Amino acid sequence: MESKRQQKVASLLQQELAAVFQRDLPHLFPGLPPGISLVRVSPDLGVARVYLSLLLAKDAQAQQVLVEDNVKVIRQALAKRVGKQLRIVPDLQFFIDDSAAYAAHMDKVFGDLHIPPAPAEGESDTDTDGQKPQRPKLFADEDE
Repeated sequence: MESKRQQKVASLLQQELAAVFQRDLPHLFPGLPPGISLVRVSPDLGVARVYLSLLLAKDAQAQQVLVEDNVKVIRQALAKRVGKQLRIVPDLQFFIDDSAAYAAHMDKVFGDLHIPPAPAEGESDTDTDGQKPQRPKLFADEDE
């Protein structure tokens, strides 16, 4: 559970990092700059884990390498923005946030499922030949 202070610092870092990527350092990122989906701060406020949303990037891995190669420059630009609010600018660790891609994948999986409609009320649950459908056995020792 994060403290209120951690949450406030994480929110501040998320806003300011987005501004750094879009306004201060757009020359580092060809095309669209990465989006910040989440920031988590350690209890001592010394380390910030930044989750990047790279959905619109053509090559997410190359974009992450580009960000990691410029961590020092990004941290310096961030220090200029939050220097009056934070005593120490946390070390930045960048990770790819793939939750949106995972949600799209799960949506596709659920969309491809074939679920037969439930029988209407009043209809019996018998098969077309008049017999009840067989219930699958879940366990080997299950009796009918």
